[in-house]
Amino acid sequence: MTALIEFEAVRFVYNAADRSAQPALDGVTLQIETGEYVAIIGANGSGKSTLARHLNALLLPTLGTVHIAGMDTRDRTHRRAIRQTVGMVFQRPDDQIIAATIEEDVAFGPENMGLPPNEIRARVRKALETVNLWDVRLRPPHLLSAGQMQRVALAGVLAMQPRCIVFDEATAMLDPAGRRTVRLMMEQLHAEGITIITITHFMDEATEARRIIVMDQGRVALDAAPAQVFADDQELHTLSLELPPIALLNQRLRQSFPELPPNLLTAPALTSALDALPHRTATAAPIATQPPSAQNSLIEVEGLGHVYLKGTPLEHRALRDVNLVVPEGGSHGLLGATGSGKSTLLQHLNGLLRPQEGKVRIGDFNLNDPHVDLRAVRRSAGLAFQMPELQIFEQYVGDEIAFGPRLQGLEGSALRERVRWAMELVGLDFDAFKDRLTFALSGGERRKVALASVLALQPAILLLDEPTAGLDPVSRRELLAHLQALRDTGMVLIVSSHRMEDLARMTETLTVMADGSSILGGAASDVFAAEGQLRSLGLGLPAAAEVASALRARGWPLPSNVLTAEMLVAQLVEITNRA
Repeated sequence: MTALIEFEAVRFVYNAADRSAQPALDGVTLQIETGEYVAIIGANGSGKSTLARHLNALLLPTLGTVHIAGMDTRDRTHRRAIRQTVGMVFQRPDDQIIAATIEEDVAFGPENMGLPPNEIRARVRKALETVNLWDVRLRPPHLLSAGQMQRVALAGVLAMQPRCIVFDEATAMLDPAGRRTVRLMMEQLHAEGITIITITHFMDEATEARRIIVMDQGRVALDAAPAQVFADDQELHTLSLELPPIALLNQRLRQSFPELPPNLLTAPALTSALDALPHRTATAAPIATQPPSAQNSLIEVEGLGHVYLKGTPLEHRALRDVNLVVPEGGSHGLLGATGSGKSTLLQHLNGLLRPQEGKVRIGDFNLNDPHVDLRAVRRSAGLAFQMPELQIFEQYVGDEIAFGPRLQGLEGSALRERVRWAMELVGLDFDAFKDRLTFALSGGERRKVALASVLALQPAILLLDEPTAGLDPVSRRELLAHLQALRDTGMVLIVSSHRMEDLARMTETLTVMADGSSILGGAASDVFAAEGQLRSLGLGLPAAAEVASALRARGWPLPSNVLTAEMLVAQLVEITNRA
């Protein structure tokens, strides 16, 4: 039986005319059978997305062959059939959204297949209902959040009813509820016989696949079941990967409780293992935490409202009555479901958007003042966008990062050292990347470049919109450590993220957004303690808080504000010692 996907000694070089260019794929040989569920993981730039684009002939091998359902991707006569066989949900959804409304975009593929109108309408409705976008089907895609755009892209693929669907970081911008929905969808589609290939930096997503392929420098480094791939954390580290969050927590807990089984990958498995430890049931008081100290406010937002396309038939309210106070020093997090208004709020904090309703003050700058110096505002508050490709415009990486400091008057060795400093801060080797073409970067590498270009300005306030989305685990961990170091030097961080662990680690205070409004705020420990409210909003908890919640449901006397592995270990040691 012929495999659905066959790679034979595939080598691919983006700039093949340049003999010094490094291959993005270097001798890849693999097979994927019909009906498999495969996860592809690897560091930024390891070749994952390049591999994905070979699956439906968007890229053709420099050397070697790729066959899809027996069809050679080099044969032009097979291209249409190949692309109907393999559907792609890209890392950047705007790469595949082309129509004026959501409904029209999802209908584009079925229309090009020549299907009858009734069949097209039925497929479009089913696909949009599956991704929970039917009610907004007439909205223009460019008014959607990044996460919503990803769902539109997925709906467009689902309407084609392909034999194989490739998810290229399709959950990177989604909130926890959206990620769960897509993961359940992958399981359902797999159960229906569709071949699922997911490319992800979420290690917990990879554990749900039946097979994991690990890429490293354009080659297949590992190809095995999840339990085998995640059995050796040292090897994973050499590949710039790490264990899933629950497995990391299990590893940390085993230092104090060596009787726990190794390599537990899911929260239910870890909870059951912990529940077997000796304990007594009781009710615990919350851990006493130091409240945020009273400080002068650096940022004040009062009653902020914003409507896109105001006064037109397509107007859409993104913010309503938002209130926010950020003190001097420290860091503040924005938490909320996809489309809750976090990105729109951040764009008000450096003057990209001006207040339509309410008031905004950034340091000494009153954004309601029509004469405010917006260039000075943006020098003070630097914003790294949710989609980094929106702010990258230079041809070479070094020029992109140098652009802002050059406008500030830096030149010569001072400019070079500032660029080097910013690149090293985000994990980009100066000599290896300064002359790289920006268009040839991977999604994670683009994010690093965009961040470095903002950091190179050394702003007093750093606004980060999903800063770790698209980064491999080691890059993410290193970036978080660098950002914490910047915070400790006095730089104020305001971070929007769907990663609960990142917010628990980086921020002292949080604001929760829902439907364009700020509905909950305060110390991070207090916000995460509002577990029921967070879950009702489709949000999640850090891994340690998730396990603590499950143990509390089994009668363990754990406080409601356990957020980190260290806090969980300390509490469990105390409880088991009393038993």
